[in-house]
Amino acid sequence: MNHVLNLQGVGLRRGTTTILDSVDWTVQEGERWVVLGRNGAGKTTLLQIASGRMHPSSGTADVLGERLGRVDVFELRPRVGFSSASLADRIPGGERVRDVVLTAAYGVTGRWREDYADVDLERASDLLEAFDVARFADRTFGTLSEGERKRVQIARSLMTDPEILVLDEPAAGLDLGGREELVAALAELAGDHRSPVLVLVTHHVEEIPPGFTHVLLLRDGKVHAAGPRDEALTAENLSGAFGLELELERRGDRWTARAAG
Repeated sequence: MNHVLNLQGVGLRRGTTTILDSVDWTVQEGERWVVLGRNGAGKTTLLQIASGRMHPSSGTADVLGERLGRVDVFELRPRVGFSSASLADRIPGGERVRDVVLTAAYGVTGRWREDYADVDLERASDLLEAFDVARFADRTFGTLSEGERKRVQIARSLMTDPEILVLDEPAAGLDLGGREELVAALAELAGDHRSPVLVLVTHHVEEIPPGFTHVLLLRDGKVHAAGPRDEALTAENLSGAFGLELELERRGDRWTARAAG
């Protein structure tokens, strides 16, 4: 198998603050990863590097066979689907939902004078249908519920047919119903062999969709544990990553965690 991501000794500092420290992480084709850790563990920064939006201060980061610092990131980024709260904040509330997805073909938010081919229009429609938001195609983005906006954002992130899809806390801010709808959509995506490699960041094991194969646990910018899901996702590893003794329970392909005692 080929490396999709290969980070070796990756560190990132801002002034005197170390955000990531000697991170080694390899992602192979066909894998679906969940990245877990408490606030400030370095999860979002790691995803910024994995998506080619930030360069490490030390170590090497290879994304889709291209080394950051040597590759034109503007050519690399269309190969990496990316969805995050910061990106969502840049989407105009008055933008039509169809155009929210369509404009990803040009890497912009907010349609202006771009010219789209029929194949682009068809792909945008297919993605809206796949995430059960096609009925909102002519609505404005700002009128959707939080769960609907999240699904539109993921549809957008797939518009360029990326080789890797990076999702930064996609369930943040959702109520229980919205979370479960999103988890179901991501589980379906994870189970499709045609889907790109998936990397999902979350704080909560309850948000891990069925079908995800690997887990990376971060603590204080360092890798605490990493590997196949059933080996890395243990009560001991989770407790160490979050600095609190936790009990982990599995029911079918879903997990719950709570404080021990």
